[in-house]
Amino acid sequence: MLKSFKTEINPTEEQKHKINKTIGTCRYIYNFYIAHNKELHDKGEKFMSGKAFSVWLNNEYIPNNPDKIWIREVYSKAVKHSMEDACTAFTRFFKHQSGFPRFKKKSRSDVKMYFVKNNPRDCCCERHRMNIPTLGWVRFKEKGYVPTTKDGWIIRSGTVSIKAGRYYVSALVDVPEHKFTGNFTEGIGIDLGIKDFAIVSNGRTYKNINKSAKIKKLEKQLRRGQRCLSRKYENFKKGESTQRNIQKQKLKIQKIHQRINNIRTDYINKTIAEIVKTKPSYITIEDLNVRGMMKNRHLSKAVASQKFYEFKAKLKIKCDDNGIKLRIVDRFYPSSKLCHCCGSIKTDLKLSDRIYKCDCGYVEDRDFNASLNLRDATTYEIAL
Repeated sequence: MLKSFKTEINPTEEQKHKINKTIGTCRYIYNFYIAHNKELHDKGEKFMSGKAFSVWLNNEYIPNNPDKIWIREVYSKAVKHSMEDACTAFTRFFKHQSGFPRFKKKSRSDVKMYFVKNNPRDCCCERHRMNIPTLGWVRFKEKGYVPTTKDGWIIRSGTVSIKAGRYYVSALVDVPEHKFTGNFTEGIGIDLGIKDFAIVSNGRTYKNINKSAKIKKLEKQLRRGQRCLSRKYENFKKGESTQRNIQKQKLKIQKIHQRINNIRTDYINKTIAEIVKTKPSYITIEDLNVRGMMKNRHLSKAVASQKFYEFKAKLKIKCDDNGIKLRIVDRFYPSSKLCHCCGSIKTDLKLSDRIYKCDCGYVEDRDFNASLNLRDATTYEIAL
């Protein structure tokens, strides 16, 4: 079983130069592959696959264009992987699984440096450093997180990425499958919301972290920083500001964005860990229509900040590691409108009604009632 471990690294200035150069070349090749296939389509010629493009690039294009020889100065496996990513984007487009591939913009798109284990010396990992091809030994900022090769762990491949001026490495490690055995308790249902992040049927409520003072303070700093960046762009057009000052302000905004994102992700991780530690036999959640909820301009920002998709994806991984079944209930299941006591459906329930009151006399919190109904749902699918 392959498992990924991501941590921050502390490269030297020479290593930073190599990483930036490799990532820039990968972005250029990705865009060049898309542009070349668009040109072939306009001429009525056949689509060029990633393998054919690699042969054409190395045997025809670069020899005939000496000014592009810098493409060969970086790690070849990373460049080849960027071609495969672009070919995969076209394949998904042809299968109607996504839109037409877009060009990756500098400093905005998430482009990574891919590396793979070619010989026994590559991808060797110690407690405080890792040997990455073409970079050499790179030190970790967090020691002891990535499994070491001395303990018998094998690193198959990985990526190096940049975010807000920081460098990260993600290693794909081959770990043995672990079968969890233990005493399970009864199943639970989780109702996700905006007022509170998660309401569990066992009575536990996890508050919305975006309403905390820390997040509000950072969002205020973000608004001020974005206004400052906007003024710098206006002054740049007038000749009163420089491009260097704009780049500095951009980096400040990126750091605030990353800080907010880290707080939200950490809260999701801790919430999932606390739920799984109760050892339920199964967990039931609802298949939310997040795309439809995002169309509501009054709720779109609040929905996006809750990161429901990330919660579902990480909960699935955690459940698989601990032998817990994750049940997914259909989005049209009336979990909020259904009375947990008598089973009747209240069709006139509004979003503003936070207390569920049934004609049978049952009175309960709206979200807690929904979590109980999700726990006892009989129609569901097992997340695979």
